[in-house]
Amino acid sequence: MVVYTSEAMLQIHFGTAPRLFSSNLSITKSDTSLSQSSIHFSKKKKFRRIRSLNCSLTRQSRVRLHQLQGISGSFYNITIPSRSGLLICCCQHAEVVSGATAADESRSWFVDNSEKIESVNSLVNGTHLLEFQDVEQLKLEKERGLSNGNLASADTPTGLGFQKVGVDPYENEAWELLRESVVYYCGSPIGTIAANDPANSSVLNYDQVFIRDFIPSGIAFLLKGEFEIVRNFILHTLQLQSWEKTMDCHSPGQGLMPASFKVRTIPLDGDDSATEDVLDPDFGEAAIGRVAPVDSGLWWIILLRAYGKCSGDLSVQERIDVQTGIKMILRLCLADGFDMFPTLLVTDGSCMIDRRMGIHGHPLEIQALFYSALLCAREMLAPEDGSADLIRALNNRLVALSFHIREYYWLDLKKLNEIYRYKTEEYSYDAVNKFNIYPDQISPWLVEWMPDKGGYFIGNLQPAHMDFRFFSLGNLWSVVSGLATNEQSHAILDLIEAKWSDLVADMPVKICYPALEGREWQIITGSDPKNTPWSYHNGGSWPTLLWQLTVACIKMNRPEIAARAVQVAEKRLSRDKWPEYYDTKRARFIGKQAQLFQTWSIAGYLVAKLLLGNPGASKMFITDEDSELVNAFSCMISSNPRRKRGPKSSKQTYIV
Repeated sequence: MVVYTSEAMLQIHFGTAPRLFSSNLSITKSDTSLSQSSIHFSKKKKFRRIRSLNCSLTRQSRVRLHQLQGISGSFYNITIPSRSGLLICCCQHAEVVSGATAADESRSWFVDNSEKIESVNSLVNGTHLLEFQDVEQLKLEKERGLSNGNLASADTPTGLGFQKVGVDPYENEAWELLRESVVYYCGSPIGTIAANDPANSSVLNYDQVFIRDFIPSGIAFLLKGEFEIVRNFILHTLQLQSWEKTMDCHSPGQGLMPASFKVRTIPLDGDDSATEDVLDPDFGEAAIGRVAPVDSGLWWIILLRAYGKCSGDLSVQERIDVQTGIKMILRLCLADGFDMFPTLLVTDGSCMIDRRMGIHGHPLEIQALFYSALLCAREMLAPEDGSADLIRALNNRLVALSFHIREYYWLDLKKLNEIYRYKTEEYSYDAVNKFNIYPDQISPWLVEWMPDKGGYFIGNLQPAHMDFRFFSLGNLWSVVSGLATNEQSHAILDLIEAKWSDLVADMPVKICYPALEGREWQIITGSDPKNTPWSYHNGGSWPTLLWQLTVACIKMNRPEIAARAVQVAEKRLSRDKWPEYYDTKRARFIGKQAQLFQTWSIAGYLVAKLLLGNPGASKMFITDEDSELVNAFSCMISSNPRRKRGPKSSKQTYIV
């Protein structure tokens, strides 16, 4: 093993990449992590893929007093508490966020003391009277031991400033469980595992940190002012973006973010007393169906913006490597192809619904996240000559995408009647039925289910095919991102209220409605035993969707809808041990294969509660259209042959 000084080694090891480490010790009010002036690296042939992030660690079984030199030259004595299997990093890690570094003006919007609706507060913040059985259960859960050596415990130096929060026993239990799910890399928090059920020996891949699963966890930590874990997650997943990704001699496009990663502890060559932590990512090579995660990069951009908005620390998004990462994701998404539509063309299983469910093509969930990520990226991209073409392409895509979704994906009773009367086989530039949709596709359930007031975006649109299923995440994020107009956003919430017994019932929120059944289920899912009717992704109910529902309701000034859903969830989540999902049409059963103590079920509940208590914080997600985008969209509507032509309100030309 060769030892280099931190500056020289990083120049050799990372080349021209921006320096992620510092040779000085930085101690902030929320930082208990250790830095050293030298970094130990090793090379192992059998870990060829796991490179550049290897950090030497030594196991310590007793309390040690470390005397380290600080920035000013003075010495600090730091006591490391003893715990079984504690890994103490012998290398430096990504810079730690200081809670005091943010400029007041950068976060002034976040500290706004907006008035809270008293009725909502009484619904979500009232004191809960627990029965004796519930109290006993909470006590038992607090006594659970940890089964993963990389997870947090009471003695782990976290640097997160964890503390007891609130007086609500459900919230307190949720926070304890969330913190127990935290994964550490070189002594620093880097994410949360998907599930942490000590009673389940078959963990599958639920002991990994998933990009999409960490989003509600990261938001919960941001809302509590605990920024370090989110910063570490953003920077380390960014480094994984550039790793070699190959399956059967084929590599996907640059910019792909991993679906998940796992922190592995391996022995160091030639030293039995030392180990090293390595990050092992999965880009879909090991996933069920071997599908690349399209949504990971989109969620990463959304979380990056939320981190800057909430913490006030804009230095992360301004870093050269982060700017490069944003551009790589954008170029991958904006690349030219054969498609005539502005929507992203993806395979089945490339998002939250990661199994075969008939969503291949242009699923709404991906389009809503795509639109949101484009707006977030445009806001964060540094203005420079090299970005001009990319920003121009981004603006053009935003206009075309918003027009396409609002015009062709929207469905209400009026539009349904219009489709019912469609003529087919129209060959012309001014065809009304542009996608040659056959009216016989309209299912009987939809005719009866569609309310007089309300509407939604359909799940998918392709030539001669409209997927009329209601997909919750895609519709809710369309509201949050502004992809839906103000009128459409209210209509979506109207539909959720009108169809409460179908979409919420005994546990919010249905991932999609209705379920595929019978012959349709056999053909579309391939008779998937996990996606049986009203289970898992096929009409199951997912508590994590609570937080997206809450943000959408707050944006439209209708938080009472979300508060009602939180009340429904609170009655069961803790008692049922925080399941991953629920089964049956009314969500009466815990999912037959659902993991218990599912982290994003816990985090989704916490984020919903925190946002209802502080609605102003939801601004970290909400994106509003600028005037140019609105004008461009108006121009496209006025030139649509299905509408009357009129004078254009903007002289600016947009290439679509």
